[in-house]
Amino acid sequence: MKNSMAYVVAIFFALFSLCVYATDPGSLQDFCVATKNPNDAVFVNGLFCKDPALAVAEDFFLPRFNKPGVIKSPVGSVVTQANVAQIAGLNTLGISMARIDYAPYGLNPPHTHPRATEILVVLEGTLHVGFVTSNSDNKLFTKVLQKGDVFVFPVGLIHFQYNVGKTSAVAIAALSSQNPGVITIANAVFGSKAPISDDVLAKAFQVDKKVVDYLQSQFWMDN
Repeated sequence: MKNSMAYVVAIFFALFSLCVYATDPGSLQDFCVATKNPNDAVFVNGLFCKDPALAVAEDFFLPRFNKPGVIKSPVGSVVTQANVAQIAGLNTLGISMARIDYAPYGLNPPHTHPRATEILVVLEGTLHVGFVTSNSDNKLFTKVLQKGDVFVFPVGLIHFQYNVGKTSAVAIAALSSQNPGVITIANAVFGSKAPISDDVLAKAFQVDKKVVDYLQSQFWMDN
């Protein structure tokens, strides 16, 4: 009887393991539309891999990550990426980094990373950071970080960083995807191409359409 039970348990766990490993791979881009036409331009989920015999050290290298970014955004911050677009060797490795430079009172505005959790460490300055949980709680977790402090932003949740100091600030973020993606909320909502209907946005935000029209007329740029 004991042997029979052990056999059943073993079969169960074997089938369970197969189910676990049979799931689809995570998406490494916003979408990957299937094509049946071989003449179409073909992309893969991620990037094609070169022959390992042809790999060189430069494929795994990014110079001058210590160089401050040039802040042009009106929100007062700039993000310097170190993902698969800059370091080809990150392809399939599931990790990337970013450097964020903040002017005094500069903001990395509310945004999400659809494919990555972020862990951030402050190198210089004082940052007020936070993230908001999903509906319906929408609970804000927030903290003021000093030099050397670390904070985590869970995957997909809206989060921000604000330099509350009178001097510049710098932070380094590590992200759990080679291509984490970023959706800056204000840019996506009010700067989409083509614009979202002002009827839709006026009702969604419960404001007059003139407010929506004003916001859509602003110059929105990626951070």
